[in-house]
Amino acid sequence: MGPYYEFRHLVGFEETNLVGNVYYVNYLRWQGRCREMFLHQHAPEVLDEIRDDLKLFTLKCECEFLAEITAFDELSIRMRLEDLTQTQIGFAFDYVRLRDGIEDLVARGRQRVACMRGPNTDTRPAKVPAALRKALEPYGMAAPAPRPRVLADVAKGD
Repeated sequence: MGPYYEFRHLVGFEETNLVGNVYYVNYLRWQGRCREMFLHQHAPEVLDEIRDDLKLFTLKCECEFLAEITAFDELSIRMRLEDLTQTQIGFAFDYVRLRDGIEDLVARGRQRVACMRGPNTDTRPAKVPAALRKALEPYGMAAPAPRPRVLADVAKGD
């Protein structure tokens, strides 16, 4: 995979369920937070457009869970640009647990976002802002590279 934008997160008790593992909805919340922090750090001018009339509608969001995580696990949520059209953006997310110098892929996610403009009663598709296109450019998907270790690989002896 190509370069990624990284958002680090330390899991708290409030993100776990009664069993002690992370409640599934938090993975989707982290996707949104990762995307927000990317805008804040790499495309702040787009935030001004959002305050005006740009809307980023999440059309699709998914997550595949590979291993459980619990409170105080440190995560690296890694976002890449999967595809970019005139009006939509596809993101890919890897959720990687960081522990003692070892990276374990614990989940994968995807998200599709549409750019829209106009009042809420008449919102229409809009082009992805140039500033956002430019900010996303370095994070496009590239040729496959070594992936973080998946826990199932450990069991197989990989």
